[in-house]
Order: sequence, then C-alpha cells, then structure tokens
Amino acid sequence: MRKSNQTDAESIKEQSRQSGMSYNEAKEYIARTTGGHGTNVYSNTNTEAVKRKNQESEDNKS
Repeated sequence: MRKSNQTDAESIKEQSRQSGMSYNEAKEYIARTTGGHGTNVYSNTNTEAVKRKNQESEDNKS
C-alpha cells in the first residue's frame, strides 16, 4: 500500500470512530430501548424466570 493510501485509510478509520454508532449498534440500541418484533436476540430477559413468576401469579389467584 502506498503512503497516501495508508494515510487515507487511517483518516477514514478515525472518521468512522468519531461518527457514533454503527448500523448494527444502532439497531441493537433501538431493540433494547424500544422493544418490538424480532428483538428477542438482543434481550437479556430470563424468559424461564418470567414464566415461573407468571405461573406463580396464576396459582395465587385461585
């Protein structure tokens, strides 16, 4: 790689670092903060614990 190409590549990398979130980072952030369909891959919710609590709640109703 020539010197000017290396400089350009470094310049582009630096601009990218300073530009904020990547597309995938933004997508993950939106999924975590707004919910929605198909966002379970980003969820840190323990679904088994939620199911147990829901069942306990139902059991306590009767």
